[in-house]
Amino acid sequence: MSRARLNIFIEPAHAKRLEQLAVHKGVSKSAIVAAALSSFLSPDGGDQREAAMAKRLDRLSRQLDRLERDQNILIETVALYVRYFLTVSIPVPEGHQEAARAQGRARFAQFIEQLARHLQRGRSLVREVHEEIEPAGTSANPDPEPEPGSADGAQS
Repeated sequence: MSRARLNIFIEPAHAKRLEQLAVHKGVSKSAIVAAALSSFLSPDGGDQREAAMAKRLDRLSRQLDRLERDQNILIETVALYVRYFLTVSIPVPEGHQEAARAQGRARFAQFIEQLARHLQRGRSLVREVHEEIEPAGTSANPDPEPEPGSADGAQS
């Protein structure tokens, strides 16, 4: 097969990278340029790039959905805890407030220590609780998220 000779001008940085790749792969610069040009001009090349892009976008969408689900769980958890705390907390008499503050500081320090240990384990408490409630493989929907205001998503 005869080949056409081309003289092209490329950026110095591209020339350097082309040279490094040719040495690394053990092939000629012409072979690399020919393969790149063939891929670029291929009628399926655009479809392949589009499919790869769609796959990446789908993965990003799933990751964002999980983040949104976890964030909604966190917001609901904090809101429920605050409502519960404000409902069941009794006012501390004036004479006991300093002792209550000291106990609160000690409990907060203990909480921070437990949080640090849990984060070092690298496991999500939300995910652990979710898996305890609904073990993997028991649901048709792997990421159930009730709609706000639905019977499943209603707050008590």
